Amino acid sequence: MRDAPREPLRERLFDLLLWMLLGVPVLLKSDPNDGGSWTRVAAGLVVLAGCVAVSRRWPLVSLAVTVAASLPATLELFTPSYSLALVAFGYLAGRRQEHTRAALWLFGVIAVAGLVLTSVTGTSLGQWFTLLLVLALAVVAPWLIGRYVRQYDRLVRSGWELADRMEREQAAVADRERLRERSRIAGDMHDSLGHDLALIAIRAGALEVSPELGPEQQRAAGELRRAAAEATGRLRDIIGVLREDDAAAPTSPPGETVEELVARARASGLAVSLATTPVPTLPGMSGLALHRVVQEGLTNAAKHAPGAAVTVTVAPEAADVRVEVVSGPGADRPPRAGSGSGGRGLVGLDERVRLAGGTLTHRTTGDGGFALAAVLPRKAPAPLPAAPTSARELDRARREVRKGLARAIWVPLALLAALGTLMAGVALWTQAQSYLEPEAYAKIRIGQTLAEMDEATDDWPEHPLDGAPQAAPPEPAGMDECRYYRSTMLAAIPVYRLCFVGGHLADKAEVP
Repeated sequence: MRDAPREPLRERLFDLLLWMLLGVPVLLKSDPNDGGSWTRVAAGLVVLAGCVAVSRRWPLVSLAVTVAASLPATLELFTPSYSLALVAFGYLAGRRQEHTRAALWLFGVIAVAGLVLTSVTGTSLGQWFTLLLVLALAVVAPWLIGRYVRQYDRLVRSGWELADRMEREQAAVADRERLRERSRIAGDMHDSLGHDLALIAIRAGALEVSPELGPEQQRAAGELRRAAAEATGRLRDIIGVLREDDAAAPTSPPGETVEELVARARASGLAVSLATTPVPTLPGMSGLALHRVVQEGLTNAAKHAPGAAVTVTVAPEAADVRVEVVSGPGADRPPRAGSGSGGRGLVGLDERVRLAGGTLTHRTTGDGGFALAAVLPRKAPAPLPAAPTSARELDRARREVRKGLARAIWVPLALLAALGTLMAGVALWTQAQSYLEPEAYAKIRIGQTLAEMDEATDDWPEHPLDGAPQAAPPEPAGMDECRYYRSTMLAAIPVYRLCFVGGHLADKAEVP
């Protein structure tokens, strides 16, 4: 708990240092010795303090206030006092702002506001182009860098979160596999021990009624039969204890074949016959399921139809093998689905057959007996691949980061490209407004007024150039005014120079 206040304290120290750093240009460029005033210095420091204070919660507000403080000084947006603040708050807006749409709207509003102010004040469009350039370099570029840093941190954070989630998932999978293995072991023990206990009860029942034994021996055989029945009933509790025990247990299934299983049941006194020999060998889960189907059928016959005849049939086909265990009517009712040691008999067997790729059915025969049948594939089904959860999560995180980078970089770059196209269009339009066609230049004569020259030509330019080009020769002496017009649309030189005296053309020349 002692480390909790460290993060807010670190943030306050960072904000204080940022304010001090951004206040240095204000102190250097706005003090009275540099043409400023202490009032302007205090106002600038207060504005920067407020911007730093709200930059964590509303970073775009800080950027907008800094732009508003810069525009009154110059429409070109570049001021020595606030240029560093523009760069800093542009970066922090990209670093701290979640969404990009509001920032793009702000950039558009700044560009439109600069154009409106240029029109209102009557200044040239060159200042607006400078504003757009400063906006791109001092605001948008740091904002893009901040967005990139934010997306990179997000990717790193997503990677760590994904790694932590994968560790938890792996632990959960390991626990689930342990529980599944315990359940499988319990099912194997139920099938094997239940079958063996049923055969013991049959042998004990045969000894109990044997005339060759005396009363004491018959009574002991009866107690043995009852003990085997009680042991079968307590088997569920033993399996439950096994499922909660962390100790390792043997997992290998019994290695006996179907023929050996039937022979052992016959030796125990069960009237069972095998209609198919030899029984085909199936690989993997199918072979184990075949053994379990025969074992479960014999166990049910021993429990519910003692003394009844049992027939085991294994019918091999091209793609699968059909096994059926049919028992005659007995003293007890035939087992229902899910019967046998608390409902784990046929239910567990059905799951085992399903995992092997087969199907299990059971029914009551016409004479009151019971039939258990299964169809098992000769070729084991291919295991289903594990769902690549981690790969999907990582791919999703990467896609989200790519989308964020696209919104953070390509959208502003597209906006800048549109602004550049607009600037080029405006520049061409401005040049067209000051372009004097060579045919029109040839028609004008010395002594004409501007109105007469406009009438003599088909398309007189709307505006002259702002001034003489650089390295232009000196103007003739005694002229009241000289105007310069472009002689070509794209090249800056040469230009046409028209000089006037008393409103009449006194000199015309093409100057480099």
